[in-house]
Amino acid sequence: MESQWGESGSVGVEGTRLEELAPEPLLTRDYETRPSLVYERLRQQHGPVAPVDLLGVPAWLVLGYREALQVLQDDDGWPKGLENWRARTAGEVPADWPLGPSLEVNHVLIQGGPGYGTLRTAWDAALKPFQDPGHPQAKRLKAAVTAYADELITLVGQGGGTGVADLSAQFSRPLPLMVASHLLGFPGSQGDDALMDMWRVLDAGPDAEPALERLLATLAELAAVKLKEPGDDFPSYLLAAHPGLSLDELARELFMLLGMTSDHVGILMSNTVVEVISGDGDGGVRASLSAGMIRETMNRVVMRKPPLVNFVPRFAARDTALGNYTIRAGDPVWVSSAAAHADPLFADHVAAGSAISTRAHLSWGAGRRQCPARELASTVAAVGVGRLFERFSHLDLALSADQLPWRSSPFMRGLRSLPVRYELAPMPRQRAGRPPTSASAPESAEPEAEAILPAPAARQRSSLWRYLTGLIRTGR
Repeated sequence: MESQWGESGSVGVEGTRLEELAPEPLLTRDYETRPSLVYERLRQQHGPVAPVDLLGVPAWLVLGYREALQVLQDDDGWPKGLENWRARTAGEVPADWPLGPSLEVNHVLIQGGPGYGTLRTAWDAALKPFQDPGHPQAKRLKAAVTAYADELITLVGQGGGTGVADLSAQFSRPLPLMVASHLLGFPGSQGDDALMDMWRVLDAGPDAEPALERLLATLAELAAVKLKEPGDDFPSYLLAAHPGLSLDELARELFMLLGMTSDHVGILMSNTVVEVISGDGDGGVRASLSAGMIRETMNRVVMRKPPLVNFVPRFAARDTALGNYTIRAGDPVWVSSAAAHADPLFADHVAAGSAISTRAHLSWGAGRRQCPARELASTVAAVGVGRLFERFSHLDLALSADQLPWRSSPFMRGLRSLPVRYELAPMPRQRAGRPPTSASAPESAEPEAEAILPAPAARQRSSLWRYLTGLIRTGR
């Protein structure tokens, strides 16, 4: 439908286009340190939808929970796909816009259009063996997470039975990357160079661009191997479910899996550890963890500090009223899960002191385009956190909770480091890295965990392992 306000631009209730609202920059120093205050200020000024400036590009930021659901659940009214972005089609988005490269890798979380349905169905099929608790691959995945977690904790313990460690750098970040290597089917530790490059890409430092080029090349090589010799891994399952994928397309999807199972999961683990240790003023998280309810603890954590704070953009399919504004067709709309969770219309109905959390959070999205790997990510995080509190008899923050250094990006918010004082629990007779087997498991399944880890010599030679052992030597 045609807007009463003219041929181009988004309009507010009084006819002001988005470009004429002089939207304030979102990614400021205030946003880096206290994003909740920024969201609240925007909410007070504009209501549940606010105009913002994202590194020089105007966009709408959805702050209200009800409005967030409206956008996330209506794929026809608010589609994904950069082809729907009017300003980009008109050449009005700067070629060097810093967010451009991350949005132009046209994988399953970005893609719109008719090809998405087939791709998403293939993703669901490829992930099902790892997300179905009764499937052998899901059981093997849990064994892998346990083994890798024990390996990392044992490495931390080489600095002594008690000491100080950075659980972000030495545990929460490497663990999901090691699991991703398992999912991708990298042979032995040969994928560790790729994992280090993924780390560089996520950090968005000066070496991020060459790291991304190397990483995509490595993933294309892996895709070619899986095309010739399929295995019991995600790339092979994805190819079987979607034979029409080119090697370049498959490499982009593998890149998405690395990102989906690395930064998000690592932040979730670190945030959960902080909440459990600090209690953040109430006993709810401690109560739920001591009751063996790690998933409940994580649900509470993602309500308060979701790792993915802003979703990739959607675009208005037609002129649509949202909040106090009318959004013009083709304008970018970013949904903020962090702001939506803090919306008084939603937050005031969540019982803060309960050990049982709400399932209504938006951390994995909502509607048909919910994160396809949400169960996988939750499993990895739950096993990792559980193993930490089993292997350490004491964990305490080395800094007060309000002094912990945070890093914010247009998409994610997590800790730069998580310094803790630790005390290792006495090791059981069972060797680290070998998870206990179920009483109903066949005897032949017991050695499975031993086959997960490469030989110690291979680990010592890998770039990831050299980096982690370097942290021990330097006392970081």
